[in-house]
Amino acid sequence: MADEQNLDNQTPDLNEEAVAEANGDLAGRVQALEEQLATAQDQSLRVAAELQNVRRRAEQDVEKAHKFALEKFAGDLLPVLDSLERGLELSSPDDEAIRPIREGLELTLKLLQDTLARHQLLPLDPQGEPFDPEHHQAMAMEESTHAEPNSVLKVFQKGYLLNGRLLRPAMVVVSRAPAQTPPSIDEQA
Repeated sequence: MADEQNLDNQTPDLNEEAVAEANGDLAGRVQALEEQLATAQDQSLRVAAELQNVRRRAEQDVEKAHKFALEKFAGDLLPVLDSLERGLELSSPDDEAIRPIREGLELTLKLLQDTLARHQLLPLDPQGEPFDPEHHQAMAMEESTHAEPNSVLKVFQKGYLLNGRLLRPAMVVVSRAPAQTPPSIDEQA
């Protein structure tokens, strides 16, 4: 009988230990599952954000493709535009023999310029403006007393922007300050 009492007294201890151990295992498993769930939710949010970024980049690429699809074609038309402008500059408006040809050149040039402007191809004619290395290509520098230093004195060739992006820089002559002459001997005395 004493053995039975000892067994009965030990059984509740074993049951309590087993329950406590099972509860500890369950709590550990719950914690592990909660961590896995948090990791899965984080990964899901990251994948959704990456998908949104990919979609946005694709939309931007399509928009740029539409905007700048004419870049090569427009670049090929610029020498034609330059030739028409040069032809008008070199022809005399007073010469009656070429007046009809000159008028035809003017109309053709105007039509070409209007067409290019409708497609957002705009000229850069920086005469008198400050030199901007992002839009101008300096071909020479020239001393000038009447112009601010680093301003455009002459334009050899106009530049062009396509939808705000530089297609061709303007080729220009840039002014610089006159060289300082050393004081003469009379001025020093």
